[in-house]
Parts: sequence; C-alpha cells; structure tokens
Amino acid sequence: MNSLNKVQLIGNLTADPEIKETPNGQKVANFSIATNRVWKDASWMKQEQVEFHNIVIWGSLAGIAEQYLTKGKKVYLEGRLQTRSWDDPTGAKRYKTEVVADNLIMLSGWKGEWGDSFVQEAPEDVSPIKTKKATPKIEEEINIEDIPF
Repeated sequence: MNSLNKVQLIGNLTADPEIKETPNGQKVANFSIATNRVWKDASWMKQEQVEFHNIVIWGSLAGIAEQYLTKGKKVYLEGRLQTRSWDDPTGAKRYKTEVVADNLIMLSGWKGEWGDSFVQEAPEDVSPIKTKKATPKIEEEINIEDIPF
C-alpha cells in the first residue's frame, strides 16, 4: 500500500517572502503563514489557537511569490511535508519541518504595477487568481548543500 503526504493550508503570510537562487539559477521562496482555529470552550468562551507553518516554493511558483505575495496576504497552498536536518555550529543535530508547496492560489489582493502603494483586493464575486502547479525538474537532483539558507 502506498502512503500519502499531502498538505492543504489557507492562511496569511507573516512576512514578505525571502527569495534566493541556487548556484544553478533556480529560484526558491521561503515564507511563513499563520493559520488559526477558533472554538468555544465548555463555558462558551471564545478560544483561538494560531499555528505557524514554514513554506518553501521552488521554480516558477517562487517567481510568482516574489512578484505578488506580501505580508498579510491570504493564500491557499497545497504541497507535502518535508523535514530536513543539519548540524549547528555546536555539533547539535537540528531539524526543521516545512511545507514544500507545489500549488498556490492567491485569495486576497496583490501588488499592483505601481508597487505596494497600489493594492487591489479581489471582489468577492470573482474567482481567485490560480497559478499553475510547479513542474519539478526531473533531470537534476537538488542537494541540501545547494540550498542557500
């Protein structure tokens, strides 16, 4: 039986994406989104829990993130969980779990052609901008040493 590693998130960016390039010129975007869960406890008091998710996007989707995503924007992401490890300067093993996204839908406004000063919110009756799924490059293997962060 096969296994499944699938993540779907809707949340808001906590900061502008950080964009880097690998030595071979492939773009990678890193950012975090916040998701929240709201419920009423036994005494009917409103409770809220916020989770923060580290997101990594490669290739053409990283270019879209660079061009259109900014802090506070709401996005829908699909991808998979991936945990990477490294040794810190003291020799201790460190781990980081990230969502490697391969699909992105922008659910709120985007940067206009005049930069951040012109931001347009999508009307409720219009479907959100949907981007195409990233097509991974099969001919090259990405080594953890190539990641510039």
